[in-house]
Amino acid sequence: MVGVDFGFPHFDTELEELGLLAESAGLHPVARLSCKRKAPDPALFVGSGKADEIKALALMHGATEVLFDQSLSPAQQRNLERHLGMAVNDRTLLILEIFAQRARSHEGKLQVELARMQYLSTRLVRRWSHLERQSGGIGMRGGPGETQIELDRRMIGDAIKRTKERLSKVKKQRNTQRRQRERRQTFNISLVGYTNAGKSTLFNALVKARAYAADQLFATLDTTTRQLYLGDAGRSVSLSDTVGFIRDLPHGLVEAFQATLQEAMEADVLLHVVDASNPNFPEQIEQVQKVLAEIGADTVPQILVFNKLDALDEAHQPLQLQDDYELDGLPVPRIFVSARSALGLDRLRAALSERARQVMGEPEAVEYDARDLPREYPDASD
Repeated sequence: MVGVDFGFPHFDTELEELGLLAESAGLHPVARLSCKRKAPDPALFVGSGKADEIKALALMHGATEVLFDQSLSPAQQRNLERHLGMAVNDRTLLILEIFAQRARSHEGKLQVELARMQYLSTRLVRRWSHLERQSGGIGMRGGPGETQIELDRRMIGDAIKRTKERLSKVKKQRNTQRRQRERRQTFNISLVGYTNAGKSTLFNALVKARAYAADQLFATLDTTTRQLYLGDAGRSVSLSDTVGFIRDLPHGLVEAFQATLQEAMEADVLLHVVDASNPNFPEQIEQVQKVLAEIGADTVPQILVFNKLDALDEAHQPLQLQDDYELDGLPVPRIFVSARSALGLDRLRAALSERARQVMGEPEAVEYDARDLPREYPDASD
């Protein structure tokens, strides 16, 4: 695993997050190398000397693939593979591979397929040796004199167009479901946050669901929606668990997941889940805010949920379990919870009930006729 420090803040010197991504994809990291540069080398990204060092390190550990923590251009990736004599991939492809492995729903698979094809379409330029000129004629693929690269580019372009059309239909279905919820005047809550912050564990704890939750990156890809009853508000609300965000999330993935992230855009309130035990949580909050701005959900009211309170040592325990946190220059309500031990969930439900009353008003009182009650209550008149 290779990381290059170009002087940007919060550089991951230990490549800890890249290692977690690699393990999530089923890979086994054997060595890590970090270096500093003022700017990327146009040909090899790291320069020929550092490339030789990477090759020697990979051979020493018996590695079969080199992963870069930054995005590589198609030319840089091709040149590095030729120089190192082994597969070279970047952070973007690694995230796409994880998404491809984890997607379960029809919509999720379509979104991943679209993002992968958009990524690979830029990797066609002189990448493979089979891209020689094809001979034209009857029964041959492609037209007269059409190169293999042109054929591949056209085939991928057609596949991208078909996938976008299928996704458009899925998006229309979601909009229909959303309009039905709006007609029922449902209060919508969406869980957002950095990957592995504990969103799915919190979702399960609130609605007693069995959504998949694990201590790994991108455990949840498909949006799950359940009804949550808030006793203090006297009504049921809609709670959705969405895909987690990450630093340098591929822009193609953000575009491809617009249909899924629509739940966050249309929510009445966002529960922004933060891993309070992670020392880099301020940077993670910043990355989530950046993606929310990209999808147009940065204006939706938020409640910050600082999760994993039970993982904090005594020296880092908060003085107050409910206060305000400055986010983009504005105070935002913050609640400390532990989704695993259910600590602080009562305060969170109370805050959600208060927000639901502010938006939806008090629920209408329903009058019952004693004759409508079940027969097992013979003294209903009392």
